[in-house]
Amino acid sequence: MSHSRGAQRRAPSYAEMLRVPGYLPIFLANAFSMWGDYVARVTIAAVVFDRTRSPLATATTLAISFVPTFLGRSLLGPVVDRFPYKSVLVISHISRALCVLALVWLVMTSGSLLWVFVVLFLLELIGGAASASNLVLVTDLFEHDRPLYARAVGLSAMAEQVNQALGLALGGGLVALVGPRVGLLIDFGTFVVAAIVILVVVQSRPVDGSRGKGVRGFVHDLGSAIGDLAGHTVLARLMALSAVASLGIAAPEALAIPIAGQNGWGGVLMATPIVGAVVGILVIGRFDVHRQNASIVPLALAMPVPLLATALHPPFVVLVALFFVSGLLQAFMVPLQATFALATAPAMRGRIFSLAGSVAVAAAGASYLGAGWVGQHTNPYVGVAICSAICLGLIVLLGLRWPHQHVTATVEHAYATSRSSQAA
Repeated sequence: MSHSRGAQRRAPSYAEMLRVPGYLPIFLANAFSMWGDYVARVTIAAVVFDRTRSPLATATTLAISFVPTFLGRSLLGPVVDRFPYKSVLVISHISRALCVLALVWLVMTSGSLLWVFVVLFLLELIGGAASASNLVLVTDLFEHDRPLYARAVGLSAMAEQVNQALGLALGGGLVALVGPRVGLLIDFGTFVVAAIVILVVVQSRPVDGSRGKGVRGFVHDLGSAIGDLAGHTVLARLMALSAVASLGIAAPEALAIPIAGQNGWGGVLMATPIVGAVVGILVIGRFDVHRQNASIVPLALAMPVPLLATALHPPFVVLVALFFVSGLLQAFMVPLQATFALATAPAMRGRIFSLAGSVAVAAAGASYLGAGWVGQHTNPYVGVAICSAICLGLIVLLGLRWPHQHVTATVEHAYATSRSSQAA
């Protein structure tokens, strides 16, 4: 199957994707769970600030809410491969709902902040396994129609951007409107609804492949995932590109508020790359999967370039345009994620997805910290430009050694068995 033939295929529509049995309720259940994450983070951060009036303590709360996501995705990855993903998802959502009830009790009784942090840590830690299981579930759901899966990855990426904004906005609004206890109870409801949907809609499927026994086998499975990922030419390069691109993606969001200063437009500037990313996802989704994958490196190289102009201290309107264009070019992450998922052996998807997710979380966190450090030691405008220049240099180094033939062959193999390909 040639690239030219692939370029002539019609990209599937969102309507076709939503008609896949079970996808819509699973998509909504994941959205509810994600909203619950953000509501919990913002609500507990507000509680901590109300008690301490300390920005440092509040920032620590948010940091604690992200660190377990990294640990949960990496350390709990083999769990996803050992048990049916339906069981992992239901148990994860119920366990997180119980954690939220514990937070409600701690808020009502003015419990120790140490215990608040511990329960919040557990809440996010368990979420790591749930996130990986959901990825495996959606991948299996489209096992007979890979181009539709690529469309689903695009919708999930777009929804993640929107859910981030909605979750943070709802979390802050709930705390102000109904108080932290009611806000947390609503959060509890999101996890219960997600568990019920998965229980009713998803069919239980046995796990594939062999598993190590006991704790030693668990550790061996985790180690084998690291070896398999590092030794796979395409997967390792895709993950590396995603990691180094994080610096260019994070810098404008991390330094948007300092750039805006006291003019009150910091939130708008932070949201601008997200809006651009949503538009980019809509645009790239109109192309065939082969064209999407061929655009990964060019779009990645272009993504940090507009941000270099921030060093010139342009007017605010120009800044918004630069941030928007950079966000638009982030669309390369959609085919990157879809191909990464489809190129992973089914028996290894749980642990590989978990490990790759933990790397992505760690890279994003390091990028935010790095951008903040550079911005503090220079100025926010120059900080964005420096981070973007470093990002561009790293992507250039990866691009010079990009395994184009391997990637092309992987894409051909990954999408060759779909119903859409057979019908074309």
